[in-house]
Amino acid sequence: MEQANLETVKSKRGIEIINCDDHQKTINKMGKKFEDYRPDVLHQCLLSLFDSPLAKAGLLQVFIRTAKGVLIEINPAMKIPKTFGRFSALMAQLLTKLKVRSANGSAMLASVIKNPVTEYLPMGVKIVGTSKLAPLVNINDYVASLGIERKPLVFVIGAVSVGNPGMENELVQENISISKHGLSAACVCGKICTAMEKLYRVV
Repeated sequence: MEQANLETVKSKRGIEIINCDDHQKTINKMGKKFEDYRPDVLHQCLLSLFDSPLAKAGLLQVFIRTAKGVLIEINPAMKIPKTFGRFSALMAQLLTKLKVRSANGSAMLASVIKNPVTEYLPMGVKIVGTSKLAPLVNINDYVASLGIERKPLVFVIGAVSVGNPGMENELVQENISISKHGLSAACVCGKICTAMEKLYRVV
């Protein structure tokens, strides 16, 4: 997930993730746009990703890079909070303490790690960006045409409400559009997971 809107602010309630609903005055003071503070987009994406059969089969790894360049690794076993409030509190804790452990402290659920993300990817893996501005493909046919069978494949999906981070990502080797319609980031996540499930024969 690329360009995620995760930025903290200190308030009377403590350290919070800035969002366009609760921190409009703060955003106006910074001279920024409301659409640049949509952490709910990332929340929706993570719910879609981790609720997929692909994730439940242990075949999904998620990295997040924030708009500030902070790189986050999510444990595939992590259960994403269903409510935005709980998710926001978890992300605030992560950015403050640089890690989040399970309730019993035995497992690392998420952690801030060193850039670049390529240090954690398989050697020679294909990195594909997603953008409405890129050539249109049928995602099912596209992943089948790569002939990767059960080999890894990396998708860069913008965790934003507007813009095309995939087109601007320096690591991307090829950009594709998976629909003639403008899709939400969460919808893109779901369609890619479904395509990979078909490729990997996950039911």
